[in-house]
Amino acid sequence: MTQRFAVWFATGCALVVLAAPVAAQSSTKKELVQKILQNQQAEIETVARNIVERPAQQMMQEAGLAIQRQVAPEKRDAVGHAVEAEVKKYVDESYPLVRERALRVAPATIGATLEEKMSEDELKQLLAWLQSPVNKKYQELGPDMRNAFIQKLLLDARPVVDPKVIALDGRIRVILGLPPAPAAVSVPGPTSTPPPARQPAPPARAASR
Repeated sequence: MTQRFAVWFATGCALVVLAAPVAAQSSTKKELVQKILQNQQAEIETVARNIVERPAQQMMQEAGLAIQRQVAPEKRDAVGHAVEAEVKKYVDESYPLVRERALRVAPATIGATLEEKMSEDELKQLLAWLQSPVNKKYQELGPDMRNAFIQKLLLDARPVVDPKVIALDGRIRVILGLPPAPAAVSVPGPTSTPPPARQPAPPARAASR
């Protein structure tokens, strides 16, 4: 009986010793993932803001068309400012709510994937890269590079896209029973410069011209 107990005790101690490194490794991975998520918090918040602003930007574009077509010229500026105020109120109220949820959901989605799919060594390398001066400089250059790319693409695509947008507008007007658009009116579309992420006002102002 004493010998059997000794065997069980020895086996239990061995299992504890074997499990200890696994638990330590899991704890280390969780800490690394948490640091990575903290490093990427600005990106997570940007995603939350984009989710909030995407429908607002679409509504601003539609409002711009409506103002251009249905509002008297002398009233367009005032109507445009009123629309801008409502959109700003929506963003100011909605963004904090979505941001809070984004930061809460990130560990269970992004964090869980990183912890499951990447080894401890890979997580260390990833964190080192995210914290490196090279990555920080790349992130600083990102907006300028994206803006330059977008402006160049819009310029190059305009001759191809503009006729199609105008033709589409004409067909939709026929379906809706609306009169043709005035020749001097430019139809907003892919050729328009996208509004800044945090300032969805420009499209409505453009409509007041």
